[in-house]
Amino acid sequence: MPVSAKTATKLREAMARLLAGEPLHTNGALTKENLAREAQVSHATVHRAEDVLTEWDARVARPALRTPGEVARDETIAELRKQLREARAEITHLNGKLDALATVTANLYHENLALKKRDSDRRLAPLPSSE
Repeated sequence: MPVSAKTATKLREAMARLLAGEPLHTNGALTKENLAREAQVSHATVHRAEDVLTEWDARVARPALRTPGEVARDETIAELRKQLREARAEITHLNGKLDALATVTANLYHENLALKKRDSDRRLAPLPSSE
């Protein structure tokens, strides 16, 4: 289902503004989503305007570039994800140590109880004092 002439005109005007670097409603990145926003139409409408999309693809031969803000945001996200992976690995390592220490503590506790029971059954002589 093609778009109306009025919508096609809005899309072409929006395309001209984006290509000229003078956007009114977007950050200026040359993407189809920004084309829709700049023309103030839905993303689906842009994809129904096949002739306008053909013009867009011909005039925007390079891949969509990210703005410096988007690049900084993506780098920050990547760094935070790396830190999260490292923190999770450290937590896993420390949980393993904690489990091992809990096991050792439980074993020592039971050995201590067994020794106390064994020693309570026999009489111990006091050690001679060195006085």
